[in-house]
Amino acid sequence: MKKYKANRKGFIYILAVSFIIPVVVYYLSKEETTVNLIIAAVPFFLFLWFYFDTSYKIKGNKLYYRSAFVRGKINIKKIDRIIIGKTMWSGLKPALAAKGLIVTYGYNDIYIAPGSNADMVAGLLEVNPKIEIVHNTK
Repeated sequence: MKKYKANRKGFIYILAVSFIIPVVVYYLSKEETTVNLIIAAVPFFLFLWFYFDTSYKIKGNKLYYRSAFVRGKINIKKIDRIIIGKTMWSGLKPALAAKGLIVTYGYNDIYIAPGSNADMVAGLLEVNPKIEIVHNTK
């Protein structure tokens, strides 16, 4: 089993803003109550969960992904194509950064962003050498 950390580049800014906004709202509100602070801080804790819980692993012939409440597995033998260095803006995205991998299997696509695209692709190719690799040149 090989585990891959997520690329978190740039996500720290979202995390910082989601922390600052509740504090500002709390101090600018007319009623400084703990309930207001807790409600305003919910997005921060959600983003924190995504930040620390996003990872990928290859175990046997399965690729497991998890990002907070988004979890699943893909049979690596069914992967047709991987596009390296392109960002998918819609669809299933258990990722925190841009320029990751778009994995196509059957009629489905998933976007993941491991710490090292090359290491992840190498691990997937060990299991299924028939995967078509496409490098995004833009």
